[in-house]
Amino acid sequence: MTRQLFVTTALPYANGNFHIGHIMEYIQADIWVRFQKMMGRPVDFVCADDTHGAPIMIAAEKAGVTPQQFVAGIAAGRKQYLDGFHIGFDNWHSTDGPENHELARQIYRDLRDNPEGSLIETRVIEQFFDPEKNMFLPDRFIKGECPKCHAKDQYGDNCEVCGTVYAPTDLINPYSALSGVKPELKSSEHFFFKLSDPRCVAFLENWTQDGKLQPEVANKIKEWFTVRTNPDGSTSEGLGDWDISRDAPYFGIEIPDAPGKYFYVWLDAPIGYLASLKNLCTQRGMDYDAYMANPELKQYHFIGKDIVTFHTLFWPATLHFSGRKTPDNVFVHGFLTVHNGEKMSKSRGTGLDPLKYLSLGMNPEWLRYYLAAKLSARNEDIDFNADDFMSRVNSDLIGKFVNIASRAAGFLSKRFDGKLGVVPEDGAALLHQLRIERTSIEMMYEGREYAKALRETMLLADRVNAYVDANKPWDLAKQAGQEARLQGVCTVCIKAFRVLTCYLKPVLPELARQVETFLKIEPLSFANIGEPLDAGHVIGTYQHLMQRVDVKQLEALFEPPALIEPAQTATTTVADTKPGGEDIAPTISIEDFARIDLRIAKIVACQAVAGSTKLLQLTLDVGETDDAGQPKTRNVFSGIASCYQPEQLAGKLTVLVANLAPRKMKFGISDGMVLAASHADEKAQPGIYVLEPSAGARPGMRIH
Repeated sequence: MTRQLFVTTALPYANGNFHIGHIMEYIQADIWVRFQKMMGRPVDFVCADDTHGAPIMIAAEKAGVTPQQFVAGIAAGRKQYLDGFHIGFDNWHSTDGPENHELARQIYRDLRDNPEGSLIETRVIEQFFDPEKNMFLPDRFIKGECPKCHAKDQYGDNCEVCGTVYAPTDLINPYSALSGVKPELKSSEHFFFKLSDPRCVAFLENWTQDGKLQPEVANKIKEWFTVRTNPDGSTSEGLGDWDISRDAPYFGIEIPDAPGKYFYVWLDAPIGYLASLKNLCTQRGMDYDAYMANPELKQYHFIGKDIVTFHTLFWPATLHFSGRKTPDNVFVHGFLTVHNGEKMSKSRGTGLDPLKYLSLGMNPEWLRYYLAAKLSARNEDIDFNADDFMSRVNSDLIGKFVNIASRAAGFLSKRFDGKLGVVPEDGAALLHQLRIERTSIEMMYEGREYAKALRETMLLADRVNAYVDANKPWDLAKQAGQEARLQGVCTVCIKAFRVLTCYLKPVLPELARQVETFLKIEPLSFANIGEPLDAGHVIGTYQHLMQRVDVKQLEALFEPPALIEPAQTATTTVADTKPGGEDIAPTISIEDFARIDLRIAKIVACQAVAGSTKLLQLTLDVGETDDAGQPKTRNVFSGIASCYQPEQLAGKLTVLVANLAPRKMKFGISDGMVLAASHADEKAQPGIYVLEPSAGARPGMRIH
């Protein structure tokens, strides 16, 4: 049987466009897949849109479309990202496809009907119910304080700070993310996967510690199996059973023999890996069951560290106890930050928008190279620094790599009709040094140590450039009787360039394709890297392969959305047609609006300002903390004293312009501005009305 590789990335939730985190993960996996294909190994690389769950159902309802129409609209925008960054999935599918419905139901039946005892049981549980929305609340629409680490505003299924998995009812001070009201507890029958069953515990204790995970991931997971005392005095009791059902209304897959009950999205989402593969097999006329039964099949998943729980506990247990193959490895990566670890913010210009990157004409392989130059086999965060990005691309790719071809090709074309010559002895030694590094570089790619592979490749490029500098073909071209030497030196450069291109091809597939065309050679692979280019082989005319990064492109990439000069608009002379007594302001773009950071703020305290009849001094909680992690407040002066007494405002929520430059006033610094409404004609229609958000809003939430 032929060794077959089955590779996936985490399924993106179909409620929005790709962000740079998605693109980083796809590039990481794509490099590994391309390397495997260059080694001659059959690989199927698949993914799909994760389409089910209450968030999509609610978003579709707001948009006035069906959930299927909503996710189809999201899916239609995927191709421009994937093609734009040369990400070569063999298939992209949907978890709402028929294959996933069929597989999810069958896997559930296999777990329920396990011959050694069912791993599915039903229990009547108390579940949170939103009385305003008249629906049971999905976990992600319940928020509160983590019962383990006490982080605030955590979702109802797991803590994003400490990774603890829990039931929504375990949350401290829960509230509905839909309406903000305190949810009520109502009884409902739910289906559970018995993860606490001794069979599951024994299997997972072995599976998570036998080399399928990175050591740091395996060590973290080991903690989840033991009963331990937490800092707050509570105990963690090892693996708990997993609630796999949700009540109607719910967009998902209905549980067999249970009308009105649906699989929790995290049960059917990873099954989407198999469904996408099955869909690909159908397209090819292949037998999916035979494919999965291949004893040489290896199954690999690339994921982010935020979804480790689902992929290292629930997913392998689901597969194993339904009689299916479990993953051979789960590769976990860290997060991508921008500019020295700063959290991305589009409004501050610290986000990296993939489509904006492409629209500015920036080469996608610059980004592929830069990310690869920072990626390792560990699940460490990596940082995008604009200066470092430009330096690495311009120095490594242009100054070291592409420069080799540009320094030699011209002489061969002009003096020798593009024909390669005989390699001199010193050049043969150099080429041998380059080729013997193949095994080392292969091992680095195999182990996902891309940064090491690229570092080693650039060191080899340094050797080639040193050879060029030592032999000075520009001087040889001026000397009589040095024709053979000139042709030989340039031939060494071209052959070295071919080897280096092969080493870089997993990262730079489009550039490699251009090089293959230029050199008039078959597609490069690690298997044919040693094949010679014989003397007399004719190369094509050299054309510049890659431009340098322009600093203006980087400035534009991270530039906050600029204000657009408003166009002159006609105004009406009929006062009655002016809403609020004044014309609507000139049209702005969404980028203009994105520059204004509006946040929910709680008025912690309010007092009159001595010496002023117009101002009130507001102390605002905007959800911010100081360097020590302690809550901090803002001081804002607002000209609303004519309409409000301080006691009327204390404790209320309002809206703050959070990124307005602080203003030094007679009475102190005003750090922001609260929003209020009034009529343009204050005498005719007096009154100022401070904006108050609906119940459920929390300090720090951004208004979009």
